Amino acid sequence: MKRSSHPSQQLKVYIALRQRYALFGAMDTRFYVRDCKITKKLINKRKMKNYTKAPLPFQGQKRGFLKLFKECLNDFNDKVIFVDLFGGSGLLAHTIKQQRPDARVIYNDYDWYINRLNNISRTNDLLAKIRFEIQDFTRGGGFSKKVRLPEELRRKILQIIYDEEQKGYVDYITLSASLLFSGQFATSYEELAKECFYNKIKQSEYNADGYLDGVEITHIDYKVLFSLYKYLPNVCFVLDPPYLSTDCSSYTSYWGLKDYLEVLDLLQWTSYFYFTSNKTSIVELCQWLTMHPNIGNPLEGAQCKEVAVNINKTSKYKDMMFYKKIG
Repeated sequence: MKRSSHPSQQLKVYIALRQRYALFGAMDTRFYVRDCKITKKLINKRKMKNYTKAPLPFQGQKRGFLKLFKECLNDFNDKVIFVDLFGGSGLLAHTIKQQRPDARVIYNDYDWYINRLNNISRTNDLLAKIRFEIQDFTRGGGFSKKVRLPEELRRKILQIIYDEEQKGYVDYITLSASLLFSGQFATSYEELAKECFYNKIKQSEYNADGYLDGVEITHIDYKVLFSLYKYLPNVCFVLDPPYLSTDCSSYTSYWGLKDYLEVLDLLQWTSYFYFTSNKTSIVELCQWLTMHPNIGNPLEGAQCKEVAVNINKTSKYKDMMFYKKIG
């Protein structure tokens, strides 16, 4: 049987060899033993693959926290179940499973990231078409990441994307990371078509082999998931909700202050990892509430008027005026 130099192809070859030996018997047991050892080595190597960032672009992944996160996990060796309530890209769930392969790890795929992973081959094919179009347009010269692509080329790329969407699926988050200015995200063709393009496409393909191996995946409301595990022993919750006062344009659901505050209720009497930011001022709010335990809602009974404020074509917010007359 012909061998391939690529590890994944080698794995398939050796598994096929083992199956053939099992069915028909080995002519020479030395080859059987050798092939079994190599097969086992390749399988173990594949299982041990460690990701230090999410396989596909994701806004707010905790790659900068991984070293500290791994160190802190050592303090939770008695915990046997880890529940990631806001799974995001799955990077924290993946890291826990790597560090604690003996533990159950539940990844609540709040944003349906798994759909993007399942379509990674389609995304690679689409990016390959765009990459070829850019190279063909410049006769192999390419463009700097800081240089805006010409309008003619932008229209050609949009047509490629539109044609792909008619086939059923386009990963606009990954396209955004490949074509838009840093930090900008589009979630639909209409949003993407409004933007200027830059050549930020990776030269290699995206890969997610083994990324969520051994991890249990759910897609339910975080409160429901919390209620299923809150009374079980040796459980640790991981809470990384969307941050307040930061751009959440790539998330699939609206997230407001009320939602954010309700998460704090889950921190009582539980073991947890909780992620936040100094932009949210949530720590200051908790400190203030501790100092004023008897205060009610100061806006109760007040009326509100709103004015829409447009910063630019993609960013807007509401100014609010509350008023209340006493006596």
